[in-house]
This record gives sequence, structure tokens and C-alpha cells, in this order.
Amino acid sequence: MVDLVETFIEDRNRIQPHHANNHGTAHGGNILRWMDEVGGMSAMRFASEPCVTAHINSVDFELPLELGDIAFIEAYVYAAGRTSVRVRVRVYGEDPLTGDRELTTESYFVFVAIDEDRSPVPVPELTVSTSEGEQLRDQALAAE
Repeated sequence: MVDLVETFIEDRNRIQPHHANNHGTAHGGNILRWMDEVGGMSAMRFASEPCVTAHINSVDFELPLELGDIAFIEAYVYAAGRTSVRVRVRVYGEDPLTGDRELTTESYFVFVAIDEDRSPVPVPELTVSTSEGEQLRDQALAAE
């Protein structure tokens, strides 16, 4: 069994010119790649196995990330099946000077744990042992 809070992963990327589109904001493909990477790290931490992306729910880019902004990405496992892992991934625009954050993008990913032959393998049971974990799980299930 693995507790939800053990799967919580955070990452940051500063938006540089090579991340930008021709409007001077972060290209959505870069944001999506970072979301997939951080979500995958969370899934692998949970499964203790390599994981591959099986499904991505809709992704809405609510606010742009400007050059110089920081993309703050967080992910955590909120549900598990026999071989699959459901991960909530959120991206915030973070002001590099103040640390203030605003939610810009959110989605729900499904990863599948695999072995060295790339065949699906069972994942452990997800437990929730803290009130913080319960709140995170309930938020993800309600918004999914």
C-alpha cells in the first residue's frame, strides 16, 4: 500500500524564449510535456514501476504563462486500478519575485505500470491516511 501524500510531486520551469510561441507566451505543447513528465513521476513513485501515459482528459489552458514566469507543476495519484494509476496535474503561473501563484492549467492523466517487456503489471493499493490526502483525493474525484 502507498499513501497518497507520498505521490505528491512538484516541479518548476522558468518560461524562456525557446519555450514560447509567437505571442511571447509559453507554447501549450511545452506545458503539456511538463505535465506528462511530472504526472509520470508521481505515477512511478506510486507504482514502483515504470509507467506510460495511457490517457489524458481534456486540457484547458485558462491563462497564459508569460516569458520569465515560472510554471509551477504539481501532481499526485488520487486513484488506482489493477494496473492503472490516475493522476491529477495542475500548473500554476508563479511570479519569480513574490512566489504568488495562479492556476493556469489542469488535467487528469491515466498511466499504466509496465514491466521490462512493456506488459502491464499490477499496482499497489492507494491509501489515504491524512486529512490533507483526503481533501486532495476528494477534490480530484469531484473535478474529474
